Amino acid sequence: MQQPLSTGHGAPLQNSSTAPERHQQMPNKASLAPMAGQYNFAYYQNNYQAPVHNIIRPPLCPTSLGTPQGPGQMYTTLPLGPNLISARPQLDPTFVSAPPQGGYVPSGGHYPGQVPYNVPSQSTTQGIPPHSSYPGFSYHPAMPAFNTHYNAPLTSQTVHPATSQPLVGVLPSHVKPLPETVQRLSQASFQPYPAGNTAASWHPLPGASMPAPTNPTAAVSSANSQTSAGPPLSMPHNINQSYLPDRAKVATLPVVGAPLVRRQPPLADPSVSTSASPASASGAQEGVDSSSSSSSSTNTSLPNNYDALEGGSYQDSTPSITTAPAPSDPHPLKSTKPFGYAYPTLQPAYQNVVSPSQSVCPPTGPGYSPGPQQFAQPFSSVNQLSSTMEGLTFRNNRKAEALRQVSLLQERNILPPVPMLSPQSNLSPELKKLNCSPDLFRCTLMNIPQTQALLNKAKLPLGLLLHPFRDLTHLPVITSSTIVRCRTCRTYINPFVSFLDQRRWKCNLCYRVNDVPEEFMYNPLTRSYGEPHKRPEVQTATVEFIASSDYMLRPPQPAVYLFVFDVSHNAVESGYLNICCQSLLENFDKLPGDSRTRIGFITFDSTVHFFNLQEGLSQPQMLIVSDIEDIFIPTPDSLMVNLHESKELIKDLLKVLPTMFTSTRETHSALGPALQAAFKLMSATGGRISVFQTQLPSVGVGHLLSREDPNQRSTTKGVQHLAPATDFYKKFALDCSGQQVAVDLFLLSGQYTDMASLACMSKYSAGSVFYYPSFHHIHNPAQVEKFQKDLKRYLIRKIGFEAVMRIRCTKGLSIHTFHGNFFVRSTDLLSLANINPDSGFTVQMSIEENLVDTSIVCFQAALLYTSSKGERRIRVHTLCLPVVNSVADVYAGADVQAITCLLATMAVDRSVSSSLSDARDALVNAVVDSLSAYRSTVSNLQRSVLVAPNSLRLFALYILALLRQQAFRTGTSTRLDERVFAMCEMKTQPLVHLMLTIHPNLYRIDNLPDEGSITVGDKAIPQPPIMQLSAEKLSKEGAFLMDCGSVMYLWIGKNCSSNFISEVLGFPNHASIPQNMTQLPELNTVLSQRTSSFVSWLRDSRPFLSILYIMKDDSPMRANFFQRLVEDRSESALSYYEFLLHIQQQISK
Repeated sequence: MQQPLSTGHGAPLQNSSTAPERHQQMPNKASLAPMAGQYNFAYYQNNYQAPVHNIIRPPLCPTSLGTPQGPGQMYTTLPLGPNLISARPQLDPTFVSAPPQGGYVPSGGHYPGQVPYNVPSQSTTQGIPPHSSYPGFSYHPAMPAFNTHYNAPLTSQTVHPATSQPLVGVLPSHVKPLPETVQRLSQASFQPYPAGNTAASWHPLPGASMPAPTNPTAAVSSANSQTSAGPPLSMPHNINQSYLPDRAKVATLPVVGAPLVRRQPPLADPSVSTSASPASASGAQEGVDSSSSSSSSTNTSLPNNYDALEGGSYQDSTPSITTAPAPSDPHPLKSTKPFGYAYPTLQPAYQNVVSPSQSVCPPTGPGYSPGPQQFAQPFSSVNQLSSTMEGLTFRNNRKAEALRQVSLLQERNILPPVPMLSPQSNLSPELKKLNCSPDLFRCTLMNIPQTQALLNKAKLPLGLLLHPFRDLTHLPVITSSTIVRCRTCRTYINPFVSFLDQRRWKCNLCYRVNDVPEEFMYNPLTRSYGEPHKRPEVQTATVEFIASSDYMLRPPQPAVYLFVFDVSHNAVESGYLNICCQSLLENFDKLPGDSRTRIGFITFDSTVHFFNLQEGLSQPQMLIVSDIEDIFIPTPDSLMVNLHESKELIKDLLKVLPTMFTSTRETHSALGPALQAAFKLMSATGGRISVFQTQLPSVGVGHLLSREDPNQRSTTKGVQHLAPATDFYKKFALDCSGQQVAVDLFLLSGQYTDMASLACMSKYSAGSVFYYPSFHHIHNPAQVEKFQKDLKRYLIRKIGFEAVMRIRCTKGLSIHTFHGNFFVRSTDLLSLANINPDSGFTVQMSIEENLVDTSIVCFQAALLYTSSKGERRIRVHTLCLPVVNSVADVYAGADVQAITCLLATMAVDRSVSSSLSDARDALVNAVVDSLSAYRSTVSNLQRSVLVAPNSLRLFALYILALLRQQAFRTGTSTRLDERVFAMCEMKTQPLVHLMLTIHPNLYRIDNLPDEGSITVGDKAIPQPPIMQLSAEKLSKEGAFLMDCGSVMYLWIGKNCSSNFISEVLGFPNHASIPQNMTQLPELNTVLSQRTSSFVSWLRDSRPFLSILYIMKDDSPMRANFFQRLVEDRSESALSYYEFLLHIQQQISK
């Protein structure tokens, strides 16, 4: 029976009734065609070379270290950890909580031979023949069948308390299948192409001659044509809004010109209910994806292999099956606790360890402030006492400044003239030096409340913002046979653990005392022995490990790229294909990968075209498949080829491809069948599919109809069609995610293309979405330049394959919602088929247990991925924050930018699951409640005064700017695709780029000052002050640059200095400036060089190009510029002062 799945994207997980470690079912590997053994184990070994630069490699250890230990001998004095693999299972009824499914096969490239998978048209369970799950591996046909993704059952090992002998048992995993209530859509089922069909015909490329094959379908394997489609994915996309006010809803913003009065809120609003709908709640409880299936003969599932590889979460030794609450029950069972809730039950071998309540208060290690100790001398000298008091005074002064009360209606100039930095926490200076960079890991509250009640009292959201794969200039890379982790919660050792002595360390998340492995006693940096606390893993909060084979389910995959091009008449007219092919030719040798890198190409209009690039051919060959109702793959072995072996053929194809379809009159687009074909080509190995689309898909599966009404673009009522029109693209993405394939979408169109539906292919497969409205190679040169620069960055940027990311947190904290492009595999594990350095993620947190026994909490994000060079790596980020017990301290540590970005991602989900008006009301609610709570708990001013702590003085301004942003604005003409794309950007952009989109920076640049300039290389970069976004700050005598992130506007005043116009723009006067100017000329003047260096410095600070529009008062871009002056009143929005009055009235009710 197929299992319904979680929506996987922003899915609330707090009602889950299954322990986190039981969300462990993986999708079945679809049956695949053999690829001529090009991925056999020997091939991987022979072509694998680890880079030698920037890696800390310990030399041969001193003789005192003893015999080097293998991966299964990480600890010399303790038993194997629960996630290490044992080669010979020994079952004991005492420790086996689920019936064993079969033995384990040593990981020498051999997997069990028979794997059941579901055939949509049949009810029987079949086995995949040998060599079909992953080409090049041999199987043991005598092994029993399993229902796991990569077919390697894992075992757990512990030690009997009496005999001290290792006992091995199957890890428990109980996933209850849900009934399938809706009939499966047929278009997601890929059927085999019937033999002997004549719908495929060979066509030579221009100037090429080739014989047509006698039977092009003969090479098609039946295994390449069928995969499990899974149940329909029509479940609502709900979002938990637990931080929002208790009342159901605050009145919407008054119409401009109307009196600022508040209507009475309704008694109940189902959109803010704490209980999810039955479909979404059950999906979140099960935590499996669309390809998951269960055999009818048993209801016991094997562990999720990726879950076990990365290490799993807290695992109890005596798990119990808990009955899920009814979907209508808004209160989850008390025994059902999200990740991080309960301290795990100790295994028998460790029950002699002192309990956390007795042994653990604040950790005591390097950098920690120790508590009172017997015979301890607090200060060894007067100077130390003096420096400690100075640090305490500095922290008190910073807290006082953060809590300084600001009267919002009286103080106008509250915007800082320089970019805002992340607020400082109350940590000691030693811990601050060790903490993770806020560019990588950031929390909305730098001081964590001690209880959930205290958090509710402050009315602020608690969440994390992550940029885990960001490009770094310095990253310690460590290769070692021992990666030290906690034996209970599997936390990686980090700077915030405490060393009890040289041989023991205490975990900073679960407080377990662990032994220090022998190898870890040696420090490769100092080449000394006996100083584990000086190892690089314990000195840096961000570190990357070269993982051993213990972290692999299969040999690391190669870099595989498949490009899918729209070649319909509309696409040819836009001229994008020539730019794509030219960029690929220019960056051909810069594509990330190694000698195993593979590449392929598909084009489509109303038919699908494949290209044979097999080495040895004199010319590329094209095969056209006209039967798009039942797509199949001709000659699968020659369509994905080695990049280096077929280099010349690939270049020949890229040179001729732009001219092949210049005379086409085909207007239809068969995107869905082309995607099905792409999936079949890529599912054998995983990799990246890059889709280029220019119009609405019109034929075949996944075809769409126009849903946009141009007359409703300026409506102030509800915006319709923000949700996808079909489940096809979401199902396709989930199938891709299960096979480690990510899909990136490039939309280049001036007409409606239903971004809400098409974006699902990237949203659920960890891909990216790029949008270029009104793209044309002649009529829109600004978009052409941006597309060229963006595509270059996209092609050469770093990439990680077959990745998973787990977020761990201190006992007492829990994760309940994720936001970004991914699929949630379990309560704390994200499936990322690809990971790129330009994507961010947000996480909502809650406090499940009082944090009274600790003074700090920690969060750790571990990203396990395969590099483009074929290395399995683990990037670990650890963040440490203090715990406070007063609401004033909570406000003092509020990060207003992180709070705004978290609310923006939550509002996007609310817009899709409920309505845009509900999302706007929720944003206003957040401001009203936080300022109301501050006034009632901390402020001592009159109740009629609208005050905010200095840390939140910009909160109302940022929310007003967010309400006027393209994703959430009403009353202003906004194309539906542009609105949906803005929402996609809200979900995936890192904080620094998202804040520019929400609240742009405004600079006056006609007279750039020398004061405050910074030096970058050999250039001095001016740093003009940031100005308020108001027209009153503009003057006709100046030139003003507005930086909006992806776009910049340079507004030239009518009376601007002719010296600036001539020396910077190259025109004699204001009247001669053209309307469509998008480039700053390079002139040999001091003023031009200073201005160009500043603009270039801003552009270089982001991964993708910002379009620059130079305009005058009569420019068509003038409206876009003035719409972003968020402090001014517009026809459809309140001014900042009016918005503050509205907030004050709401609070006074």
